[in-house]
Amino acid sequence: MQIVTPVVQRYNVPDLRLGEGAFWHAAQQALYFVDILKPALFCLHPTTDTLQSWAMPEAIGSFGLCKDGRAIVALRTGISFFDFTTSTFTPVAQPEPDRPTNRLNDGKVGPDGRFWVGSMDDRPKREPVGALYRIDHDGTCTRMLDGITISNGLAWSPDGRTLYHSDTTAPYLQAFDYDAATGDISNQRVIRRFENAEGRPDGAAMDSEGCYWSAGVSAGCVNRIAPDGTILTRYEMPMAAPTMPCFGGADYKTLFVTSLQNDRLGQDQPGTVVSFRVDVPGTEGAFFGR
Repeated sequence: MQIVTPVVQRYNVPDLRLGEGAFWHAAQQALYFVDILKPALFCLHPTTDTLQSWAMPEAIGSFGLCKDGRAIVALRTGISFFDFTTSTFTPVAQPEPDRPTNRLNDGKVGPDGRFWVGSMDDRPKREPVGALYRIDHDGTCTRMLDGITISNGLAWSPDGRTLYHSDTTAPYLQAFDYDAATGDISNQRVIRRFENAEGRPDGAAMDSEGCYWSAGVSAGCVNRIAPDGTILTRYEMPMAAPTMPCFGGADYKTLFVTSLQNDRLGQDQPGTVVSFRVDVPGTEGAFFGR
């Protein structure tokens, strides 16, 4: 395994508590992300280091941008469309009315335009009561997996035929065969289990060579992982708890990384957003809709 300490650029994102969900909008050359606890959805323009924000009514675990210009947002208790112009919400689905101690967490739009989102046990002593859901183009919500503690790390291989998913608490990374025509998954297999010192898997991104980039939230790193689960490169981060990597920039060779407020190293460290250059470009994110 190669260990790299990159030179990073830090952006002006004040009072970030739990940064997550980073997504690069190529047409706008802007990075969208959330602060789950603020709660708010943000848009960062890296070239000017300026920030836009939209307040959310409750914790926002993740989001996807839509082809019609709206966002699909995973709030604590349900999924809605959000209109950036009017700041109004249109309910889509309430996946877990029977699980009041859960909240929705990591989510991402797949290459077929469907939105996938997982849930997590939000109590201090967490149990495997979370699940993973698929939101189809018509808003239909289907539970795809159950028995998860903290659903995380959604990403698709460059050809769209493999879905990756992690459980941060378990902690493991698993893969599935993915059918873009139906949104079905099959052939579930665990490809790596993690020690805390390696970095429990949080949010993730995919590069053009088919390697999975995982935020090692427990170890202050981002891991580049081969399809067989081998950690190829460990990127040491200047923050103790990175939460999600995202490829962006004009050539998709800039890696943006969000983090959460953390005192694991003996001092309070606020959440932040940083970026650094990489050699292999990432894959482009998808938008919700047909």
